[in-house]
Amino acid sequence: MREMENRRGRAPGAGGVSPVALPVQERTASPVREGSWRFTAPALDSSVPQLRYAVRDLVRRQGAVPEDVLQNLLLILSELATNAVRHAALLSPEIGVEVALQNGWLRIAVEDSHPYRPKALDLDPDQEHVGGRGLLLVKVITSESGGVCDVEQTGTGGKVIWAALPVPVVHGGLPPAVTSRPPLP
Repeated sequence: MREMENRRGRAPGAGGVSPVALPVQERTASPVREGSWRFTAPALDSSVPQLRYAVRDLVRRQGAVPEDVLQNLLLILSELATNAVRHAALLSPEIGVEVALQNGWLRIAVEDSHPYRPKALDLDPDQEHVGGRGLLLVKVITSESGGVCDVEQTGTGGKVIWAALPVPVVHGGLPPAVTSRPPLP
C-alpha cells in the first residue's frame, strides 16, 4: 500500500480500492511526530485487515508509541471497522478512518454514513449469542488503558465512533506531555 503515492485509492495493478492515507496535519517539534491522518476504504470485509496494517505501519513510523498501546489501538480499529462493514455498508459504501497523535494521545476514529448510533451490549454470560460484544470490548480496552471513547453524529447524518488512548513515556523517547483531554474530532 502506498499512502502518499496513490491518492485515488486504487491498488496498483489490482483495479480494486485500498485504503489511502492523506495527511491532514503534521508537526515534528517533539520526538514523537504528531499529526492526524485520514484513510478511506470500501465497506468490505477485506478492507479491515488492510486498514489495520496501514494504521500499524503509520503509527510505528511516528516513533515512541509503546507496542501495547499500538496493539490496543489496532484491536479497537478492527472492532470498529468490522462493525462499520457489517452494519453500515448498505448506506455507507465507503468508511473513513482517522488516526491522530497529539498532546500525548493516540486517537482512532471510524466514520460511516449510517445514522444508527450503536450501544455496547452488556456482558451477560447467560446469553446464547456469541457475537455483538465488539463495542463492549472497545469500551473495556479504552477504559483499562486510561482512555476515552464515544459516538458522535456527523454533519451529514452519519456517525463517527472514536477512542483515544494515552501515550505514556517510553525509554529512549519522550512523547509530548499528556493533556487532560484527547484530541477532538
